[in-house]
Amino acid sequence: MTITLRPGSTVMFTGDSITDCRRRESEDGLGSGYPLSIAGQWGLRHPDRPVTWMNTGIGGHKVRDLEARWQTDVLDARPDVVSILVGVNDMGWHTLDPDGHEIPVADFAAGYDRLLAPLAAAGTELILIEPFLLPVSGSVQAGDTLVDEKIREEWRADLDPKIQAVRGLARAYGARLLAADGMFAQLAATAGPEHWSADGVHPTPAGHAALAEAWLRLVE
Repeated sequence: MTITLRPGSTVMFTGDSITDCRRRESEDGLGSGYPLSIAGQWGLRHPDRPVTWMNTGIGGHKVRDLEARWQTDVLDARPDVVSILVGVNDMGWHTLDPDGHEIPVADFAAGYDRLLAPLAAAGTELILIEPFLLPVSGSVQAGDTLVDEKIREEWRADLDPKIQAVRGLARAYGARLLAADGMFAQLAATAGPEHWSADGVHPTPAGHAALAEAWLRLVE
């Protein structure tokens, strides 16, 4: 079942840098990534159903960071639909919390659940985009860190249970799930992973377009 976007609906995108895409530097506040692609394609296809699009993604944020700003950045806007992409910063280069401990999958899932509960109680439609990691080859630059394939294997081992947690939450809340990790695995088998993400985490323009197309299939 898909989500029906009615005229005047408000859609909120939120999450980390993949959603952020320098939104605060853009005139429309949507940034340069998949939220902008979605808004543009929707306006092209449905000029009779105008939608208000919002983006509150912030680069580097984890689930706990979203929790800290959830009321002001999301709940207070009272959106009709909330689309969330978070999790990649909860693994790999960002797996240490302020006390120097890894973020267990149980803590990740519990925090994510606390994000979803008030939205579900308000009757908000939910779209969960699972975090993803593409198997790019060789060493790549991730922020200030040079990352080789062995390190990315460790990231994958940490991320997989968190992807499963997002899938479980989608089932529990009746949310629409965008299975981005599986989608990019299939796409990488044909065009190669670097076509979709240079560093395995941040999408290229083609990767953002793939996310946008998959997202729009959930609402049409």
